[in-house]
Amino acid sequence: MYRQLFTTFFKLGLFTFGGGYAMYPLLQREVVTEKGWATEAELMDYYALSQVIPGIISVNTANFIGYRQRGRLGSLAAVSGFLLPSIIIIFALFSLLTQFSSHPIVQHAFSGIRLAVCALVLQAVIKMSRVGLIDRFTRLLFIVTMLVILIFSLNPIYIVIAGGILGGWVRLDRDAA
Repeated sequence: MYRQLFTTFFKLGLFTFGGGYAMYPLLQREVVTEKGWATEAELMDYYALSQVIPGIISVNTANFIGYRQRGRLGSLAAVSGFLLPSIIIIFALFSLLTQFSSHPIVQHAFSGIRLAVCALVLQAVIKMSRVGLIDRFTRLLFIVTMLVILIFSLNPIYIVIAGGILGGWVRLDRDAA
């Protein structure tokens, strides 16, 4: 199982560009659909929790999934598998990138990668909304949150904290009723 955690997250780390949100569609396919290590709702909870604790979303999520499967060693296997491709690629390509970063072909390649990452992030938003927007209240909260972000440009941590407090408050209110 440790080898499976390592290789699954190694593959994810090798092909993930653009950070945690861009990784979501790949992670969902591997962890939820293929391996059954988490449900869609659990994966979304891992992402939400990864937002409010220090660290990188994708690494924190790998940590949660690995820990859930095999405890501390499972966590170590998943996180190591996820980080190793980046470390290898950074060391291997650093000198090449500094020498060729101004070359037009490299610039165009980066432009294409940025667009692909935008598409992956949009796909993650769509998939996460299918799980998170479950009723009238969550849809209204989503719209209000988007408006607040767009109008006031608040620090995302305030948005996440407010969402957690409001969600907890509504849940307590519903449970009391």
